[in-house]
Amino acid sequence: MELAVGLVALVATVLVVSAFCDRLGLAAPLVLTVVGIGASFIPAVPEVPLNPDVVLLGLLPPLLYAAASKASLVDFKENIRPIGMLSVGLVLFTAGAVGVVTSYLLDIPFAAGLALGAIVGPPDAVAATAVGRRIGLPRRVTTLLEGESLFNDATSIVLLRTAIAAVAGTIGFWQVLGSFALSAIGGVLVGGLAALLIRFALRRLTDPVLTTGISLISPWIAYLPAEHIHASGVVATVVAGLIVAYKAPTDQTAVGRMSARINWNTVQFLLENAVFLLIGLQMRTIFEGADQSPIGWPLIITTCVAVMLTVILARIVWCAPSALIAIKVDDASERLSPGETAVLSWAGMRGVVTLAAAFILPFDFPDREVLVFAAMVVVAGSLLIQGSTLPALAKLLRVQGPNARTDALQQAVVMRAALNAGLARLDEIAASPENTVPATVLDGVREHTISRERAFWERLGPDAANTPAAQLRAVRLQMIDAERAEVLRMRDAGQGDHEVLEQVLSTFDVEEAMLEVSAVRSERIAVAELLTPPWAQDECAHIRVSDEVADPVALSETCLECVAEGHDPVALRLCLSCGHVGCCDSSEGKHATAHYEQTNHPVIRSFQSGESWRWCYVDELLK
Repeated sequence: MELAVGLVALVATVLVVSAFCDRLGLAAPLVLTVVGIGASFIPAVPEVPLNPDVVLLGLLPPLLYAAASKASLVDFKENIRPIGMLSVGLVLFTAGAVGVVTSYLLDIPFAAGLALGAIVGPPDAVAATAVGRRIGLPRRVTTLLEGESLFNDATSIVLLRTAIAAVAGTIGFWQVLGSFALSAIGGVLVGGLAALLIRFALRRLTDPVLTTGISLISPWIAYLPAEHIHASGVVATVVAGLIVAYKAPTDQTAVGRMSARINWNTVQFLLENAVFLLIGLQMRTIFEGADQSPIGWPLIITTCVAVMLTVILARIVWCAPSALIAIKVDDASERLSPGETAVLSWAGMRGVVTLAAAFILPFDFPDREVLVFAAMVVVAGSLLIQGSTLPALAKLLRVQGPNARTDALQQAVVMRAALNAGLARLDEIAASPENTVPATVLDGVREHTISRERAFWERLGPDAANTPAAQLRAVRLQMIDAERAEVLRMRDAGQGDHEVLEQVLSTFDVEEAMLEVSAVRSERIAVAELLTPPWAQDECAHIRVSDEVADPVALSETCLECVAEGHDPVALRLCLSCGHVGCCDSSEGKHATAHYEQTNHPVIRSFQSGESWRWCYVDELLK
């Protein structure tokens, strides 16, 4: 009964604090850590032991799998070198530096100090993604942080076990090398095999309940076999998550993917935030343990401060002058800017894995209580000091996260390419001798497809609330309310079977959810400055020619054809050949496209305030 009450209280605290932080714009992980620290010293709050097995076997696999499932396998492959430098090189460098400092201050063997270095060396995947998502970092910085934090736990755990064995005098150089090789190679192999097994099951099942169930046990399908053969369960889980997520669009049904995504979002939210609360709740227990040490508080505090500073400085020293500043994040992108490198250097928050690893230390380990307390200080200090100041540092250095309107422009271009492929298939269907679909139906499908593309471009305009897509959305939401009310009236009157009525209501829910998500995205896009995406194509000869000459003087301030016809343009486009101003394809007249069809002038530029993107009609490329 006490366990059940404790779990309910834990989850309720997470929900209340998270809701409170969401309203006030605070970072929930940091607030939960503070709440946990404060609650741990309240006599009425019972001790909440943090068992290493619970963390390493119960919490870590699903958290790693959830984070890996949202990451990009393509980005990881392109950034394997800098990620390797951070997840392996930086952990070893930090562990060595902490080992030297700790062994000197506490007068213990270097191997014992190295064990503490291995514990505090790796930034935590949960802390990095939780804080990074909250403040909004550039995608290439986030990719490096995610890659580092997903793989560095494997380096840390192998190094910790090696240091513990070295203190006991039971390990040699070749055993160390073999452990690292088995951890890395074995983890990759087991993760790959687990991904094959999971994909085999997902491809042959269509029931979303079954596929979601398989998804929820997938972390342990990879983690447990790897740990059984003494390989890295961390690496195996991450590799499996990356592969399964990469193949999900072709392996799973749409309903299965949606169901798994919703369930994993809930699991990740609860576990991530509960982890930070659990971290804080350990403070009293760890404090009391350190208080029993014969070393004395002056030396303990000195050691904790020295270790904290060493951890921070080691990351700065490694990142700032290292090859990271000279290596491109990938072959097609620019190098990290000094500001981005500074943010990367400061984003070294530690988390629950550090505490779990600290509790792995044997009870007869030299100065165990002090080392565990030092680990707690590093975790709490990094979360509260680095986590709380990272947003201000990013703002000061003008390191900004993804731009909503630039993303919307990219979505519009991608959607246009996708819908063009769909329209080409529609033309094949219409021309096929076996086609039995009436032309009116095919025309309706074509118009619906084109209207979907227009909706993406309309979101870029300054008045997205009054576009045709927004008006259609508002009207359709009102209709759904009326439709749902009628079905509920029939239900209350006993007209119709319960299962049939629930199926009809569920179709309303799906459509309403899609419309509401689109509305929220449009609101977020409207307040952002529109920039040309960094991936924009530059191979187009027509756009390259337009770049070499000044833009022509606009022949008007609005679409004159719309004025003559009595229409209101949705958005304006400027022809870069003659200066003609026409309305976009979401407008009733589509005069910009009509001008191209009449004159073959290839390139237009957005004529909206704050927008400078260009579009080539001939090559269908954006610049």
